[in-house]
Amino acid sequence: MILKQLSNYILSLYYYLYSSYLIRHYRNSLIDDLIYTTKDDVNINVYHGKKPESPYDFIIKYKEPNKRERTPKHIHLIIEMYVKYAYNPSLTMQLKQHILNMFTQIQPIDYFPPKLQFFKPENIIPFQDLDNVGEFTVEFLLVTAELIAIQEKTNYPEGSLTESLYNDFGVKDRFSVINKAVLKRIR
Repeated sequence: MILKQLSNYILSLYYYLYSSYLIRHYRNSLIDDLIYTTKDDVNINVYHGKKPESPYDFIIKYKEPNKRERTPKHIHLIIEMYVKYAYNPSLTMQLKQHILNMFTQIQPIDYFPPKLQFFKPENIIPFQDLDNVGEFTVEFLLVTAELIAIQEKTNYPEGSLTESLYNDFGVKDRFSVINKAVLKRIR
């Protein structure tokens, strides 16, 4: 009788602790951390990610004024680069080199929320002409690309899809680069 009560107590305690953990984890996933606000009042936030193998995983979201919150995807950033490339190829290629240089500087993190490691507002100045076209500003692209790079270096230290996409941009044909970005979404 006592052994059965003890086992029921231990089982109840286990379920209580486990459900408390799940509730806390769920609540943490709903709380955002504002990382950056662009000049156009676009808030770039991060949320705790769900990868069990990476305790510092995070999800990037942005919210434009009077619009719903969205998640930037690889495909969005690459298409935006192609739009800017059609407008000014040489300046877009300089932006690409700037982003690739940023990738080499980024380090994995062991804390949450992430902090920008490379971006400075003055990085925008040489590329401001590219803000005349497309949906996203250069400021948004630089901050978002850096956060994605931090996320990938933290979760996948052996490789980065984003870096590979930017290496291929302007070198390989558009179809293969866009296809690679789309296939990343499907996997």
